[in-house]
Amino acid sequence: MARTRGRKKAHWFTLALNVKNSVIPSILNQVIFSGLFAVFISVAYLWFKLPVNQPSFVAIIPSVVLGLLLVFRTNTAYERFWEGRKLWSILASQSLNVSRQLWAGAAELEAEERAKRASILRLIIAFTFASKLALRLEPVNGELEELMPSSQYFHLKTSSNPPLQIILWIGDYLRHQLDQKKIQAPEIIPLQLSINLLVDSLEGCQRIAHTPIPLAYAVHLKQLLLLFCLLLPFQLVGQMGWLTIPIVTLVSFTLFGIEEIGIEIENPFGYDANDLPLDAICTTLKRDIEFMLTSS
Repeated sequence: MARTRGRKKAHWFTLALNVKNSVIPSILNQVIFSGLFAVFISVAYLWFKLPVNQPSFVAIIPSVVLGLLLVFRTNTAYERFWEGRKLWSILASQSLNVSRQLWAGAAELEAEERAKRASILRLIIAFTFASKLALRLEPVNGELEELMPSSQYFHLKTSSNPPLQIILWIGDYLRHQLDQKKIQAPEIIPLQLSINLLVDSLEGCQRIAHTPIPLAYAVHLKQLLLLFCLLLPFQLVGQMGWLTIPIVTLVSFTLFGIEEIGIEIENPFGYDANDLPLDAICTTLKRDIEFMLTSS
C-alpha cells in the first residue's frame, strides 16, 4: 500500500514538472512580456517615484468577467475535444463490428472469395487511416499502400475524398455479394447501419476540424487578457512593491495558460501532446482486425 502511494506521489510530481507536454512553451513569450512590463512599472514607481500607482484600474476589466469568458472558452474547447473522442470511439467500434460480421463464417468460403473478403476487411482498416489523414489535411501516404492493391492505392491518391472513396468500394462489394446471394438481405441491414455510422462519425469529426471558434471571439479574448495583464501592475505596485513582479508573472501564467489549453484542444485531431491519440487508435484497430483475419 505504501509503495502504491509512493508511486502515485512520484507520478504526481512527474506530471507537475512536465514542461514538454504543458502549455508553457506556447505561452512563455506572453508571460515574459508581462513580467518585464511589471518590472518596468515597479522600477518607475519605487526608484523614480513616478505616480504610476492606479488602483482604480481594477474597475476597467472586472476579473469576474474575464474569468467567465475564460471558463466559457475552455468549456467550449473541451466539449469539442470530448465529442471528437466519442466520434472516434464510434468509428473504431463500428469498424470492428463490420469486420466481425463480414468475417463470420469466412472459413466456409472458397479460397478466392475468402481472400477477397480479407481485402475488404483491410479496406476497413484503411478507412480509419484515411479518416485520420483527412482530418489532419494530409495526403494519402504509405500507411494506406500496404492495405490495398496498388491500383486502388493510386486511385486513392487522386481522390478528393479518400475516406468516402473507400466506403464506396466497401458498398460496391456488399451490393455484389447481395446480388450473388453470398450475403443474405437480413445480414446486409446491420452492415449498412454500421457503415452509415462510420460515415456519420467522420462527418462529425470534419465538422469539428473545419469549424473553429469564431475569430472575433478569440481575438477579443486575447485583447482582454493582454489589457488585463498590462493594467495589473498599475493596480498592485502601490501595495505590493517589488512583489508586483512575481504576482503579475504568476497571474499572467495562469490566464494565458488557461486560454492556450482551450486553443490546443479545440481541434483534437493533430499532433499536439494534448490531442487525441489517433495514431494509436488506428494502430490498435489494425492489430485487432489483423488478429481476426489470422485467428480463423
